[in-house]
Amino acid sequence: MTLLLIIFAYAIAYQAHAAKADTELTRRMIERRAVEAVVWGMPVVNYERMLQAAEKIGAGPNQIAYWSRPFDWHNQTLTPNPDTIYLMPFMDTSKVGPVVLEIPPAEGGVIVGSVDDAWQMPLVDVGPAGEDKGKGGKYLILPPGYKGKIPAGYLAVVSPTFKSYALLRSNVKDRTDASISKAVEYARRIKLYPLSQAKAPPKTKFVNAIDVLFDTTIPYDVRFFDSLNRMVQSEPWLTRDKVMIDQLRYIGIEKGKPFAPDEATKKILNAAAHEARAWMEAEYEAGFSNTFNKGTNWALPVFPKFIPDAQAGYSSPDAYAVDARGISYMFVFFAPKNLCESQFYFFAIKDNDGNNLDGTRTYHLRVPANAPVRQYWSIVAYDRETHALIRDVDWASRASNMQHVQRNADGSVDIWFGPRAPEGKESNWIPTKPGRQWEALFRFYGPEPALFEKTWVLPNIEKVR
Repeated sequence: MTLLLIIFAYAIAYQAHAAKADTELTRRMIERRAVEAVVWGMPVVNYERMLQAAEKIGAGPNQIAYWSRPFDWHNQTLTPNPDTIYLMPFMDTSKVGPVVLEIPPAEGGVIVGSVDDAWQMPLVDVGPAGEDKGKGGKYLILPPGYKGKIPAGYLAVVSPTFKSYALLRSNVKDRTDASISKAVEYARRIKLYPLSQAKAPPKTKFVNAIDVLFDTTIPYDVRFFDSLNRMVQSEPWLTRDKVMIDQLRYIGIEKGKPFAPDEATKKILNAAAHEARAWMEAEYEAGFSNTFNKGTNWALPVFPKFIPDAQAGYSSPDAYAVDARGISYMFVFFAPKNLCESQFYFFAIKDNDGNNLDGTRTYHLRVPANAPVRQYWSIVAYDRETHALIRDVDWASRASNMQHVQRNADGSVDIWFGPRAPEGKESNWIPTKPGRQWEALFRFYGPEPALFEKTWVLPNIEKVR
């Protein structure tokens, strides 16, 4: 009898241990798969955050959110350009079928930009460097699996997702009120409407987002998975991504079923999102080891791995840059079809001593004369943690198309960064916030050969002693 009691007690203890072990294995599996889901799903969640922000200001499907002047920190997209006029048409073919995006000819203005699908895979460039070559054109955005006839006179754009968007810029000649007004007026010549209404297109709805919080920063908690679930429910599974069906099902995301994690699972998902963020940030920083010019800290982190794969539509049977893509969309949004033709970018996160850029300190950058651009250059400071514009500062950039920016006798330009402007340097100063790290992005619009031939070199940002 005593032996039976011992065996029975042992069996109960074993079952309890096995149940505990099984629970721990389940927790670890959910966390591992959730980490991978964050990296894989970053571009579509990035897009969905922008869609949410647009809808909050009243810009629904097949309407255009725009900024009626160069914006300030209220635009919290990831590393945006505050030195131009932005427009973001949001297309959705799920209910209305093919959608037409009309770009006006480059006469009296110019529109540059690209159309991306919901995964932010570049589909086509528009404007002088795009398919219309500056002549203007009717871009016909087609839904997945579309079999209908393409009418004459349209530039067909095949999208693998129902939702897509365009990032368009109406460039300003300078920062005068007259130039800004002209760029906005030209931009509003863009049209967006269903092909079914092409014979009598309805008036395009433009929603002005200026001075309104447009927050698309990435939430590294359960809200990330809420966004991911909404996109899984509304978009078709792509063949390249079907391996994720079971991965997501294990964390509670499954097409046709509600996503309703319990409190214990939410805790696991929050931890997984934090871990994924930490890994991507570490990889982002490591990407700066591949600098553009030897001896400088300026680089294009991870883009060299990702852009060719994205531009080819992830068509290679032997490549799928999921990691590089996830890291990229952690700190940017939108990808052009052809990176070097109409714009090029340098990022920096460290000063000349190799230290992180600190919002408490003062820094200096001398932009050499004869910058290799056909249009203009700009430099912008962003919050390192959010990769968005630094909140609650009066401006975030200085650019060569700003009349008030002082130039040296030799044509070079001195730019200053810090919580306070050096005396007499306000016109060339970009404010930073004490207690927060920052990062810099230098843009070349209309880059010229000297940049790629490396005969013109941008020096490091230097800490003022």
